[in-house]
Amino acid sequence: MTDRYYVVRGDILPDGILKTLQVKEMLQRGEAATVHEAVERVGLSRSAFYKYKDGIAVFNPLERERIVTISMDLQHRSGVLSKVLGLVAGCEGNVLTIHQSIPLQGLANVVISVDTGLLDRSVNELLAAIRAQDGVSRASVVGQG
Repeated sequence: MTDRYYVVRGDILPDGILKTLQVKEMLQRGEAATVHEAVERVGLSRSAFYKYKDGIAVFNPLERERIVTISMDLQHRSGVLSKVLGLVAGCEGNVLTIHQSIPLQGLANVVISVDTGLLDRSVNELLAAIRAQDGVSRASVVGQG
Protein backbone atom coordinates (compact mmCIF):
# COMPACT_ATOMS: atom_id res chain seq x y z
CA MET A 1 0.00 0.00 0.00
CA THR A 2 1.35 3.45 -0.90
CA ASP A 3 1.48 6.22 1.65
CA ARG A 4 -1.43 8.63 1.58
CA TYR A 5 -1.21 12.17 2.90
CA TYR A 6 -3.92 14.45 4.22
CA VAL A 7 -4.06 18.10 5.15
CA VAL A 8 -6.11 18.37 8.31
CA ARG A 9 -7.07 21.46 10.30
CA GLY A 10 -5.21 21.38 13.63
CA ASP A 11 -8.19 21.92 15.89
CA ILE A 12 -9.68 18.53 14.92
CA LEU A 13 -6.53 16.49 15.60
CA PRO A 14 -6.43 14.27 18.70
CA ASP A 15 -4.42 15.47 21.69
CA GLY A 16 -1.76 12.77 21.25
CA ILE A 17 -0.87 13.96 17.76
CA LEU A 18 -0.81 17.64 18.77
CA LYS A 19 1.38 16.85 21.76
CA THR A 20 3.70 14.83 19.51
CA LEU A 21 4.16 17.95 17.39
CA GLN A 22 4.89 19.97 20.55
CA VAL A 23 7.55 17.44 21.59
CA LYS A 24 9.18 17.51 18.13
CA GLU A 25 9.26 21.33 18.19
CA MET A 26 10.72 21.40 21.73
CA LEU A 27 13.48 19.01 20.70
CA GLN A 28 14.20 20.95 17.51
CA ARG A 29 14.44 24.28 19.37
CA GLY A 30 16.58 22.75 22.11
CA GLU A 31 13.98 23.44 24.82
CA ALA A 32 14.28 19.82 25.95
CA ALA A 33 17.42 17.70 25.91
CA THR A 34 15.73 14.31 25.63
CA VAL A 35 12.49 12.77 24.41
CA HIS A 36 11.80 11.68 27.99
CA GLU A 37 12.06 15.26 29.26
CA ALA A 38 9.90 16.68 26.47
CA VAL A 39 7.08 14.12 26.74
CA GLU A 40 6.91 14.63 30.50
CA ARG A 41 6.61 18.39 30.04
CA VAL A 42 3.70 18.11 27.57
CA GLY A 43 1.98 15.20 29.30
CA LEU A 44 2.43 12.53 26.62
CA SER A 45 3.63 8.94 26.91
CA ARG A 46 6.86 8.02 25.16
CA SER A 47 5.10 5.18 23.35
CA ALA A 48 2.54 7.62 21.87
CA PHE A 49 5.35 9.94 20.78
CA TYR A 50 7.21 7.13 19.01
CA LYS A 51 3.98 5.89 17.44
CA TYR A 52 3.21 9.26 15.81
CA LYS A 53 6.57 11.07 15.43
CA ASP A 54 7.38 9.91 11.89
CA GLY A 55 3.85 10.32 10.62
CA ILE A 56 3.10 13.93 11.52
CA ALA A 57 4.63 17.21 10.43
CA VAL A 58 3.45 20.79 10.32
CA PHE A 59 2.37 21.88 6.86
CA ASN A 60 3.59 25.38 6.14
CA PRO A 61 2.41 26.69 2.76
CA LEU A 62 5.00 29.50 2.98
CA GLU A 63 7.89 27.01 2.97
CA ARG A 64 7.66 26.63 -0.77
CA GLU A 65 8.30 30.38 -1.05
CA ARG A 66 11.86 29.67 0.02
CA ILE A 67 12.83 28.21 -3.34
CA VAL A 68 14.59 30.47 -5.82
CA THR A 69 15.59 29.54 -9.38
CA ILE A 70 18.81 31.07 -10.71
CA SER A 71 19.89 31.00 -14.36
CA MET A 72 23.60 31.45 -15.11
CA ASP A 73 25.90 31.48 -18.10
CA LEU A 74 29.17 29.86 -17.08
CA GLN A 75 32.41 29.77 -19.02
CA HIS A 76 33.31 26.31 -20.23
CA ARG A 77 36.21 25.78 -17.85
CA SER A 78 36.90 23.08 -15.31
CA GLY A 79 35.67 23.89 -11.79
CA VAL A 80 33.45 26.92 -12.52
CA LEU A 81 30.19 25.15 -11.69
CA SER A 82 31.78 23.45 -8.71
CA LYS A 83 32.86 26.80 -7.27
CA VAL A 84 29.37 28.26 -7.72
CA LEU A 85 27.80 25.26 -6.00
CA GLY A 86 30.37 25.52 -3.20
CA LEU A 87 29.52 29.20 -2.78
CA VAL A 88 25.80 28.41 -2.49
CA ALA A 89 26.49 25.66 0.06
CA GLY A 90 28.86 27.95 1.98
CA CYS A 91 25.99 30.44 2.36
CA GLU A 92 23.77 27.67 3.77
CA GLY A 93 21.76 27.41 0.54
CA ASN A 94 20.60 23.92 -0.43
CA VAL A 95 20.77 23.14 -4.15
CA LEU A 96 17.67 21.14 -5.07
CA THR A 97 18.05 20.81 -8.86
CA ILE A 98 20.70 21.48 -11.49
CA HIS A 99 20.06 21.69 -15.24
CA GLN A 100 23.01 22.31 -17.54
CA SER A 101 23.13 22.80 -21.29
CA ILE A 102 25.94 21.70 -23.56
CA PRO A 103 28.45 24.56 -23.91
CA LEU A 104 28.02 26.67 -27.06
CA GLN A 105 30.61 29.26 -28.01
CA GLY A 106 32.39 28.70 -24.70
CA LEU A 107 29.35 29.21 -22.44
CA ALA A 108 27.01 26.75 -20.77
CA ASN A 109 23.65 27.76 -19.38
CA VAL A 110 23.06 26.36 -15.90
CA VAL A 111 19.80 26.68 -14.00
CA ILE A 112 19.74 25.78 -10.30
CA SER A 113 16.88 25.70 -7.81
CA VAL A 114 17.98 26.62 -4.31
CA ASP A 115 16.20 26.25 -0.98
CA THR A 116 16.98 29.57 0.71
CA GLY A 117 15.27 28.78 4.03
CA LEU A 118 18.56 28.74 5.96
CA LEU A 119 20.47 31.19 3.75
CA ASP A 120 22.81 33.36 5.82
CA ARG A 121 22.33 36.37 3.51
CA SER A 122 19.69 37.81 1.21
CA VAL A 123 19.02 36.32 -2.21
CA ASN A 124 20.33 39.54 -3.78
CA GLU A 125 23.60 39.21 -1.84
CA LEU A 126 23.92 35.58 -2.93
CA LEU A 127 23.30 36.60 -6.53
CA ALA A 128 25.96 39.32 -6.32
CA ALA A 129 28.44 36.79 -4.90
CA ILE A 130 27.68 34.35 -7.73
CA ARG A 131 28.16 37.11 -10.33
CA ALA A 132 31.54 37.96 -8.76
CA GLN A 133 32.81 34.38 -9.20
CA ASP A 134 35.49 33.92 -11.86
CA GLY A 135 33.92 32.23 -14.88
CA VAL A 136 30.36 33.48 -14.31
CA SER A 137 29.29 35.59 -17.28
CA ARG A 138 25.69 36.17 -16.20
CA ALA A 139 23.45 35.26 -13.28
CA SER A 140 19.84 36.22 -12.61
CA VAL A 141 16.84 35.07 -10.63
CA VAL A 142 14.26 33.64 -13.02
CA GLY A 143 11.74 32.43 -10.48
CA GLN A 144 10.71 32.32 -6.86
CA GLY A 145 8.07 30.07 -5.50
